[in-house]
Amino acid sequence: MTDTDSARPAEGEARATRQSLPHRLMRFVPLIAPVLLWAVPCWVLLHAGQHWPLAVALVGTAVFFLGLVGMPLAMVRGHGRRQQDWAAIIGDTLLGASWVLFTWSVLLGVLLRAALAVTGVGDSQDRARIVAWAVLGVTAVLLVWGYAEARRVPRVRRIDVRLPRLGAGLDGFRVALITDTHYGPLDRARWSARVCETVNTLEADLVCHAGDIADGTAERRRAQAAPLGTVRATHARVYVTGNHEYYSEAQGWVDLMDELGWEPLRNRHLLLERGGDTLVVAGVDDVTAESSGLAGHRAHLAGALDGADPDLPVLLLAHQPTFVDRAAAAGIDLQLSGHTHGGQIWPFHHLVRLDQPALAGLSHHGTRTLLYTSRGTGFWGPPFRVFAPSEITLLVLRSPRTATAP
Repeated sequence: MTDTDSARPAEGEARATRQSLPHRLMRFVPLIAPVLLWAVPCWVLLHAGQHWPLAVALVGTAVFFLGLVGMPLAMVRGHGRRQQDWAAIIGDTLLGASWVLFTWSVLLGVLLRAALAVTGVGDSQDRARIVAWAVLGVTAVLLVWGYAEARRVPRVRRIDVRLPRLGAGLDGFRVALITDTHYGPLDRARWSARVCETVNTLEADLVCHAGDIADGTAERRRAQAAPLGTVRATHARVYVTGNHEYYSEAQGWVDLMDELGWEPLRNRHLLLERGGDTLVVAGVDDVTAESSGLAGHRAHLAGALDGADPDLPVLLLAHQPTFVDRAAAAGIDLQLSGHTHGGQIWPFHHLVRLDQPALAGLSHHGTRTLLYTSRGTGFWGPPFRVFAPSEITLLVLRSPRTATAP
């Protein structure tokens, strides 16, 4: 007869071992990733059959080694307890550059080299050198272009959103959305002012900031955020926290936005009226808020909708698209989110899709809920945007009860 009492603990231990193995492996990712980011390009550019002069190979290898050592050190000094902006700028720039270089080293190192071999171009050394120069050329172009894209004032993206429950009086209601401004180590006070000027040209009824204002405390980034106080809206300016606020004393950002004249929608709602019809505008704290340990901070949709007429259409601000499952279950009409940056630097897009239900744009969830995911107004960390342009969004709400204006 089997001793079930002794077998069950053994099975439980085996299961725990199986479950903990992936977690143990994940601990090594921060160690393995930098090595891959620098070692793979080093091999493709210098040691894959190019037979460069010895001095070139030695100097090039030393440069890659310095990048491998310097990037993590700069990231720690810049984003750790010391919060040194100069180190964060260096570390973030090296991270973005190494990611682009790694990506194209892999793609061109495989595809271009294979194509050259198939077409019979040169000998193995010629093909290796062609690949190396191609990788360097593509990387340089993408980094220059990506830097310009990251630092420019975003283009305005206009989209009409049809909401079946929207009253005729609210047809044409204009909602401007900015998000993920990420004021940080690179001083972008002038950029911030120009973004706000652009928002003001949209003559919006409602202006929303969907979180991740900055990397750093409100006291430290106040000068960059100050232009937000100049934003105009005919009805309201509203704000919800993002996950990055919870790395940087979130309550300070809530207080500063309130001081600048924005309504922090911390699990509550406003009622906006026009033409005899009403729109519920609700907001929730970021989904990471509760784990931050800050008293009273959590994502609480029921609290945000408490007291609202269930027959009225609801526009919900929630920083992360992943919140849309809860929004759809509650019958929300439209959720506005950011967080994804549209991937920011291709092909990081594909990793974002593993974590979030939407990358960018308008998507449908459940029986009624629409989700608009912004690619973000600023950038996080690496000052590059590659195949993921930033945006300021103008959403024009449309009612089915009134013909759409031309």
